[in-house]
Amino acid sequence: MICIKTEIPKEIWDIDDELKAIYHSKDTVCIWVFKNREDRNKFMDKTAGMIKNEREKYYDKYYK
Repeated sequence: MICIKTEIPKEIWDIDDELKAIYHSKDTVCIWVFKNREDRNKFMDKTAGMIKNEREKYYDKYYK
């Protein structure tokens, strides 16, 4: 396991982990938040293998 110490805003860590999808690259961490676990799981399945920009567009289209 690799942990990177940082300060996470309370609004983020208050959200149930099953409602968050987390993506990271060499210089970015993205957290997408969903209304329910089913939407989160569907997002993960549909966006597997996508780059960040593609995931952002998919999220904007279907969940925003």
